[in-house]
This record gives sequence, structure tokens and C-alpha cells, in this order.
Amino acid sequence: MGASSRDITGDSAGSEPIDRVLAPFREFTRSSVSGGVLLVAAALVAMVLANSAWSAEWLGLWETELAITLGPLDFSQTLLHWINDGLMAIFFLVVGLEIKRELLVGELASRRRATLPIVAAAGGAIVPAVIFLGLAGGGEASRGWGVPMATDIAFALGVLAILGSRVPLGLRVFLTALAIADDLLAVLVIAVFYTSDLSLPALAAAGAILLALVAANVLGVRRPLAYGLLGIALWLAVFQSGVHGTVAGVLLAFTIPSRTRLDPAAFVDRARGIIDDFEGRAGASDDVRSEEHQAALWDLEDATERAQAPMVNIEHTLHPWTSFLIVPLFALANAGVTIRGELAAIVVEPVFLGVLLGLVMGKQIGITLAAWVVVRFGLASLPDGVSWRHVYGAAWLGGIGFTMSLFIAGLAYGGGELLDFAKVGILAASIVAGVGGYLVLRRTAAQQDANDEADR
Repeated sequence: MGASSRDITGDSAGSEPIDRVLAPFREFTRSSVSGGVLLVAAALVAMVLANSAWSAEWLGLWETELAITLGPLDFSQTLLHWINDGLMAIFFLVVGLEIKRELLVGELASRRRATLPIVAAAGGAIVPAVIFLGLAGGGEASRGWGVPMATDIAFALGVLAILGSRVPLGLRVFLTALAIADDLLAVLVIAVFYTSDLSLPALAAAGAILLALVAANVLGVRRPLAYGLLGIALWLAVFQSGVHGTVAGVLLAFTIPSRTRLDPAAFVDRARGIIDDFEGRAGASDDVRSEEHQAALWDLEDATERAQAPMVNIEHTLHPWTSFLIVPLFALANAGVTIRGELAAIVVEPVFLGVLLGLVMGKQIGITLAAWVVVRFGLASLPDGVSWRHVYGAAWLGGIGFTMSLFIAGLAYGGGELLDFAKVGILAASIVAGVGGYLVLRRTAAQQDANDEADR
């Protein structure tokens, strides 16, 4: 007698030995703070190894040359560059998809709702840059003005996740929208100000490929593979043009369709018919491996895929890869810095001070002041349940730069002591801002609880 469908797809599915072994890992990946935990672990490993007896071998690993040849095209880059220019393009693709989603259906979709986070993000970018330039002065050091402008959304939301339900939902929405707007500003800064000499033929090729992507969207192409292949071609062209290759990820994101091929009502009708047919066949045959059953399952999978927007589908597929592989790998390759000499000498360096004070003080001042101005003039209002203390706590968390700040620092300085000073400043600022934001929001929640108790 064949196995029943309940045996294969029912309660027993979670009782297989492999399911019990993988259960803790699945729970970890579902956690809101898990990506941040891996990021911190990777940064710590990089710092420890960079200052250990294996420092030369560790830092030399990332300078290993890797070559890829495609006909007449020959790409030879270090492992560090393949991570920063190649894998991080996938990270920026996910960032671009998040930005597009927020612009279409999120907090940035309506002008009034978008005003508060966008203006707050602008304030949180301008003030840190001004502080940095005031401390770093002119010369090569001034190239890092974009470093303290960025906010690491994963870390910032990870701190809120630690606080749990003690933080109002409106604050999570505000901080998410602010970080998304901050990412958009960072992408524009990278594209405009951190671009090397331009190749016009490569730019023309990138423009033609971008038009092909737009045409595919307009014509109704919904297969992710088509956008993936054209996206690789776009990255190659942008990489060759002198514009940083990661910008291709954002451009690709904005061409990926946000519409479905099957509306909800049609999906429900089709799925119900397939399930009814499957159930009817199950009565006649208990073997779900039969050809008829498999055909029904394939039809249901096709209907589900058609009911999903490619934008959402691709973001959902890539997000775990960026959170648990690409970004931690980026931290391993970029967060390590050898502390030469005494720390006392580093903390007086203009680049270090500019990054530290730009992220910690500049974000607090810029975000809070900009938010106050738009609310004061009636252009926006605070989300439900969110007080000015909450906004101030979120402004602290905006000072967690990390991933994007490290990325911009590498573009600004390339290597050498200035990059090391910037990295130490980013790491120090991210710790101070994260702890400070947590303490401010925790105290705000405690005070709010005490006030609610007194009112009863």
C-alpha cells in the first residue's frame, strides 16, 4: 500500500531527522537581528585577524588576483574588488528593489507620508557631511565627506527588534523609510561624486542595455532569467564605463516589473480548480507521485509564480543571500584594519574625528532638526504613537553607518592610512550610535510605561 499524502506532506514533514537538525538554523534566519549578528561576527573576525600574527596572510588574501575572460573581454581584479564591485552589485540590486517597493506601495508612495522620512534623511546626510568637512579640512582627506552620510538599515532595525513591542510600530515604519531614503541618497552620491574617468562607448552600451530592460518590462516579459542575463550585461558595461559597477544593480532594480501576470481573483479561481482536481484524483489514487498529481502540482506552481510580481519574487529570493553571505563576506574583506601605533594617535586624526562625530553627532542633529522643521511647518506629522523622544532615539540609530559607510570609504580613499582611520571611525561610531540609540529608546519606553501606569 502506498504512502498517504498525509505521510508525505502532513505532520511528518517536520519530523524527519534533517528537519530537526536544521530547525535551529531556520529559526535563526527568521530572526530580525540574525543578519546583524552575522555582520558583527564577521567584522570582529576581520579585526582580530588583521591584528594577529596572521595579519599579512589575512590582508594578502584579499589581494589575490582573479581573472575572468569572455572572448575579447578580460577582467582581472583582486578578490577584494570582485566582492566590492561584483557581489555588492547584488546587494545594491536588493537595495534598489526595496527603494522601488517603498516608492510604489510603502511610506514613500504618497507625498505627505514621504516628506518626513525623506527630509529627515536629507538632514541626516547634509549635517554629517558638513561636520566631516569642517574637521577633515582640504586635500585628499576631504574625499571622505560621503562616509558619515550613510545609515545601515540592517543594524538600525536590528536594535529596534531587540526592544521588541516596547517600540511603537510607527517608529519602525519611520526608521525603515528613512533608511531607504538614505540609501537612495547614498547611491546618488556614489554615482555622481565617486566615479572615475568615463568611457563614452561603454556608457552608450550601458544605455542601450538599459533601454532593452525597459522595453522588456513594457512588452510584458516576466521571466527573472531574462532580467538576470540583461542585468549581467548591464553590469559589465557600467563596470567598463568608469561608473561604479554597483550602480548597475540599482538601475536594474528599477526596470524589473512590479505587476503580476495573474490578478488575485483569477489566481484564486485557477488555484481552487487545480486543488479540486488534485483532491478528486487523490480519491482515486493514493500515490501523489503519479503523473496526474505531478501535473497538477506544476500547474499550481505556475499559477503561484504568475500571481507574484517579479520585483517581489526576486527580492524575496536574493534577500537571504545578501544578508547571510554577501554582506558578511563584504565585512570580512573590508572591516579589518591593522591598528598601527597607539590608539591615542588615531583618535586625534581629522578623518577619524570627522567620521565619528559626523555619524554620532551629525545624524542626531540632522535627522531630529529636519524632522522638527517639516512637522513645525505642517508639511508632515509624526506617526501614530511616536514622540519626539522616539525620533531622537531613531536619529541616534541613524549613526550606525557600517556597510554603506565602509563601502563609500573604500571608494573615497582606495587604501592606505586614511582608509584605516575612516574604518576605525565607522566601527567606533556604529558601536556608540547603536548603544546610545538603544538606551534612549529603552528609557523612553520605560518612561512611557510609567506614565501609562500612573494614568490608570
